[in-house]
Amino acid sequence: RSVSRASPNLTFVPACLPPDPAEVEELQRFVSNSKRLFVMTGAGISTESGIPDYRSEGVGLYARTDRRPVQHAEFVRSASARQRYWARNFVGWPQFSSHQPNKAHLVLRDWEKLGKLHWLVTQNVDALHTKAGSQRMTELHGCIHRVFCLACGDRILRSELQEHFEALNPTWKAEAFGVAPDGDVFLTDEQVRNFQVPACRKCGGILKPDVTFFGDTVSQEKVSFVHQRLAESDSMLIAGSSMQVYSGYRFALAAREKKLPIAVLNIGPTRLDHFASLKLNSRCGELLPLIV
Repeated sequence: RSVSRASPNLTFVPACLPPDPAEVEELQRFVSNSKRLFVMTGAGISTESGIPDYRSEGVGLYARTDRRPVQHAEFVRSASARQRYWARNFVGWPQFSSHQPNKAHLVLRDWEKLGKLHWLVTQNVDALHTKAGSQRMTELHGCIHRVFCLACGDRILRSELQEHFEALNPTWKAEAFGVAPDGDVFLTDEQVRNFQVPACRKCGGILKPDVTFFGDTVSQEKVSFVHQRLAESDSMLIAGSSMQVYSGYRFALAAREKKLPIAVLNIGPTRLDHFASLKLNSRCGELLPLIV
């Protein structure tokens, strides 16, 4: 339980007021009335673990820099794009893989154990819900801790790939110019020029993180599975997401169509503020532990 007592890292968390007691009471009532709660989390639940997000005002990647994440098509067709991606990911991996769950992740795990949480869907690829112990869960966009071959489908752990990188690049070193979401760091073109990228050990194919890059789509099988879990639920809680990405937003639309009550916990506006039953502007790791 030492993780749950750790001080949050607020470097990438937008400023917000402490939870209002009346709002805490409202969310408490919402959760208490839920028998089969469907929870969807986004990057805002992991910012308190020290992982930056994309869209937060003032502190997100888009606010701090003009850099943008790699596109799926670019990664697949361009060897130089893959070299740039993997060099940056190689440098960022030791820090990114060491991030730990915060209080919000642990609360959701506890709700699952108590039978309050029917299903958890995360848009994050950081494995923090898994580290916290959540089991009734779908990683909507995959997980960066896994890697697979685009040709033969062989899968390995990202930690194992790190060893391959080190063996191929014994003298290569680069100092990062800042951190980005999803295990990425900033490097110059000059720094990545001599970085060697391994191929699949089974077939020589292209290795890719087991995540849905921007411009790619979530598999229909996974989407259908999540819709089934939502159909079994009686309410929906969104935690730490502006829901700007349609792959997640579609489930909020489905919940509205089913007339499920929807609560939103996020610092800043979201795409469903106009139809949510309850909207709270607070840190996930500060408000969720107050709900019993």
